[in-house]
Amino acid sequence: MKLFKHSALALIITMGLIASGITHAASKPVVSIADFKKTVAIGWWGGQVGRDMADMLANELMGTKQFRVVERQKIGAVLAEQDLAASGRIKKGTGAKTGELTGAQYMITGAVTAYQENVADTGGGLSFKGIKLGGSKGKAYIAVDIRVIDASTGEVVDSRTVEANSSKSGVRLGFFKSGVGGNFNTKKKTPAMKAVRAVIMEISEYLSCSMVEKDGCMSDYDAKESRRREKTKGAITLE
Repeated sequence: MKLFKHSALALIITMGLIASGITHAASKPVVSIADFKKTVAIGWWGGQVGRDMADMLANELMGTKQFRVVERQKIGAVLAEQDLAASGRIKKGTGAKTGELTGAQYMITGAVTAYQENVADTGGGLSFKGIKLGGSKGKAYIAVDIRVIDASTGEVVDSRTVEANSSKSGVRLGFFKSGVGGNFNTKKKTPAMKAVRAVIMEISEYLSCSMVEKDGCMSDYDAKESRRREKTKGAITLE
């Protein structure tokens, strides 16, 4: 009898943990990320930089464990795998199923709307996806306008301008939590690359706050936005 009670208790606890995990997963926002665009001239922009930035943001968001990210850039490969399974050439019961792609609740877009760089060329620099980025000394500033769009209605439910600065000595931004890796985690970082990585990290932190954590952290970002607006207005001369 005692063994039965212990077994029943263990089963109840296990089922509770499973249910809790399912509920937690279901509560995470499901997002897709569009390729980044630019609205200003940037010398190093070319090739697939916009897609690379989207991939970086996807990695950062998944790293927070607060989002479910659906892959749209490589959807062709997913569909090809499903078609292969449906063709009958895959062992029954082991292939990818059709009709079960996860739909995104929100689409995140980003546009680089400002970029400034003050670099002393020392013949260094770094190649990123085949693109040469700056020299090895100096500083860079980047601003990205992000939008969160409801995938069902097309309504823009959130927007924000996110900024980041970088220099030879390091990256300056707020609310840093995630690690830095990939091609940016090298000794020969240029200001351009560091600024890009910094702004991606800042976007990730902001989205975690605005879409998941919400009220508890938004005051910091609202204050930062107010400072940005005041600084921008101070730099504009009206006739």
